[in-house]
Amino acid sequence: MDLLNTLVDKGLRRETPTREEALAVLATSDDDLLDVVAAAGKVRRHWFGRRVKLNYLVNLKSGLCPEDCSYCSQRLGSTAGILKYTWLKPDQASEAAAAGLAGGAKRVCLVASGRGPTDRDVDRVSDTIKAIKDRHEDVEVCACLGLLSDGQAERLRAAGADAYNHNLNTSEATYGDITTTHTYADRVDTVHKAHAAGLSACSGLIAGMGERDEDLVDVVFALRELDPDSVPVNFLIPFEGTPLAKEWNLTPQRCVRILAMVRFVCPDVEVRIAGGREVHLRSLQPLALHLANSIFLGDYLTSEGQAGKADLEMIADAGFEVEGADEVTLPEHRAAAGPGGCGSHAAAGGCGSEGEPAGGGVCGTAEASAPASAEPRTDLVAVRRRGAGTDLAPNA
Repeated sequence: MDLLNTLVDKGLRRETPTREEALAVLATSDDDLLDVVAAAGKVRRHWFGRRVKLNYLVNLKSGLCPEDCSYCSQRLGSTAGILKYTWLKPDQASEAAAAGLAGGAKRVCLVASGRGPTDRDVDRVSDTIKAIKDRHEDVEVCACLGLLSDGQAERLRAAGADAYNHNLNTSEATYGDITTTHTYADRVDTVHKAHAAGLSACSGLIAGMGERDEDLVDVVFALRELDPDSVPVNFLIPFEGTPLAKEWNLTPQRCVRILAMVRFVCPDVEVRIAGGREVHLRSLQPLALHLANSIFLGDYLTSEGQAGKADLEMIADAGFEVEGADEVTLPEHRAAAGPGGCGSHAAAGGCGSEGEPAGGGVCGTAEASAPASAEPRTDLVAVRRRGAGTDLAPNA
């Protein structure tokens, strides 16, 4: 296909595709799926080889969030039967992180529910970062605490945080349909604060909330302008007890096309398959590794993932290798001078662009997307009952 050849050429040159080209990727047929994967896979391998970066979530504070994000099981008014607990102590969080690191994780993502941290919360998280890095000096630590106030990003950076996650989730045009307690601009502001503090910015999206193809392209192009070093792609987990519980809009093939589109728009950025991987990609998970170079190991915030051992076997069986702690994740032109493999947003304008740089949570908007061709697999939505905040061993 001429389209795919063009996108490969642009991806290898870090040239941004047009909106029409990005939309065309989402509109390709299932018959062309393997051609799409092969093309996007060339771009992925050019910048990241066959390495897969492993990330591990530690949920520092679960549930009871005052925000009304429709997709989130921790939202205001949610009746989902999830774990609810207040802040883990630093030693508890460090123990939880150790399980993921033992499984091969390179980055620990410290997540807390809520609108944003108080200054006392930043102190708590700073103590937790120190506890983790005292035991694991080379680990990358990403904080995900919601909307940041002035000076908080700098304090997290001084405490040893390497990165900060705050997702845009959906397009600006549809954001108000999903959340009313804060704005799209609030989220953009927090990503800017992370950048300004010298943190590696991590910001992504949630697919499957009933959005149009145009909305998906809008949010990915907005992310390109924000220039994060990593872009997590979440697929909506329709938790019972949330407003989007009946939104089963994804097929495995559509998920693959979404990942391919993100890779073409952000060719040299860490693309991470995040929440909903097991629920929606299902048996196509190994195929998706040809597009994304990063995944979460084991469980998510409030839902169970597949066993960490199964993740490692999947990576090996698909012909990929786990990225080592001593390897730099990002390509040389994006990589920071310091240790840890976090990237620099100063080298390129937008993820995949060669122009000048553009000036909470991982919780994983409004015409319906393509309907699923099979019955939704509700049996795959499992509420997390193990790991941090429980008496059961973590799944790592």
